[in-house]
Amino acid sequence: MPGRELRQDGSVVLVTGGVRGVGAGIARAFLDRGATVVTCARTEPAEVPGEFVACDVREPTQVAALMKRVLDRHGRLDVLVNNAGGAPYARAAEASARFHEKVVGLNLLAPLLVAQHANAVMQRQDTGGSIVMVSSVSARRPSPGTAAYGAAKAGLDNLTASLAVEWAPKVRVNALDVGMVRTERAALHYGSEAGVEAVGKTVPLGRLAEPAEVGDCAVFLASPLASYVTGATLLVHGGGEVPAFLAAADVNQEEGS
Repeated sequence: MPGRELRQDGSVVLVTGGVRGVGAGIARAFLDRGATVVTCARTEPAEVPGEFVACDVREPTQVAALMKRVLDRHGRLDVLVNNAGGAPYARAAEASARFHEKVVGLNLLAPLLVAQHANAVMQRQDTGGSIVMVSSVSARRPSPGTAAYGAAKAGLDNLTASLAVEWAPKVRVNALDVGMVRTERAALHYGSEAGVEAVGKTVPLGRLAEPAEVGDCAVFLASPLASYVTGATLLVHGGGEVPAFLAAADVNQEEGS
């Protein structure tokens, strides 16, 4: 049947931060393919895609308890999607050392911690497992206002490549460098609906991504279709950003523009 390679029937999938936005889109993408999905966050929201376990992924004892809960319920873990992350806007010159420490902790050290626990489980399984890191295009371009976040995501991309080498052949480790996504919190980043639409027009594909589209990419990396893909970072950014100099240049412009 078409698309059977993307089915996740029988798979147990853990999505950190999988209760809203991109994380919820990822969780639903795996649920739609037949997987058993466990999500985690610090607090439980009103609606949860899949099963829920409260966990602060920065805390080693809580992560250990989370992994034990998954194993006690399901006996295995096939896929980990390290999605939890983010950072509020703050100028690097004014932000405190503690602020930067927390941002790097959430976006780099926490994914490493959860991945260590997942790898320990997957290495014991005959079928191994797959880990997908949700990174950001901020890893590859300047990130003014979220400098520590961009630096942490750059570290996450490098961590992905390193873990892929260390943990092969049993465990594949890949990353998604995600661009701008239309979530329920888009207004916090881009303003009104008109602002969201205007920002979308700066992307070559002409719009922001939907969470489900990021989810589909995560499913692909975890699927047999990507069985020879590890240590890779997949750009999910709609073509990125049109270089600013093209709008400023007064040569090579189309007639009438």
